[in-house]
Amino acid sequence: MRGLPENVQVIVARDAKDLASRAADEIALEMTLKPNLCLLAATGNTPMGTYAELEARHEAGTLEVSNLRVAQLDEYLGVSDDDPRSLYRWLESSLTRPLGVTTERLLRFHGNAADPDADCREFDAGIARWGGVDLAVLGLGPNGHLGFNEPPSPPDAPTRALDLTPASLESNAPYWNGLAVPRRAVTAGMNLILGSKRVLLLVSGERKREILRRALLEPPTPDVPASLLRGANLTVIADRAAWGEL
Repeated sequence: MRGLPENVQVIVARDAKDLASRAADEIALEMTLKPNLCLLAATGNTPMGTYAELEARHEAGTLEVSNLRVAQLDEYLGVSDDDPRSLYRWLESSLTRPLGVTTERLLRFHGNAADPDADCREFDAGIARWGGVDLAVLGLGPNGHLGFNEPPSPPDAPTRALDLTPASLESNAPYWNGLAVPRRAVTAGMNLILGSKRVLLLVSGERKREILRRALLEPPTPDVPASLLRGANLTVIADRAAWGEL
């Protein structure tokens, strides 16, 4: 795409199914290059097809996952593991359990932690022990947030607890069948995301078209945290509905 730096690659998929297959290809490639890959993994609707494709390849015996390490991208505060809104529970059911990721190969947040700041410090320490994030798989928030790095989030924003914006509360409400969206969350920081050796940004649907345009074409700004990814080793995989005429 004209105007993007050389470190940014764009793949336009036909539809959500094609997006999932192409994203799984990229993840599988990285796992071949580094079997004990540290994968920083988002939840949300967009990555689910990709995780299902990874599970299918694992079950077919074409994807070796026995050394894969997974780090949780974010979590709501004030939720327990058995709460239907728990993002850990969602990640477990969609990715870590299907791929057999054991406890020692998982870094997670605790939504009911008595001290969320200490939980964040422990998470960062675990990432450091693993040598950093090898591959971050992210979705694109409607206001440009990455994980729960709400605007404005500068490049050095740390792993932290924070208040969610009204836009994020609104966009997450349909997931929980009328349950109130928690107003606070913890997230891996922009510093960890931007320090990843590679980032996959998965974008699906026409409603993400405008924020994707802003993230890729307008000047990078903390007011659109995703725009800061242009300084990373970034691959954008977007379906045609999200890509539009970009």
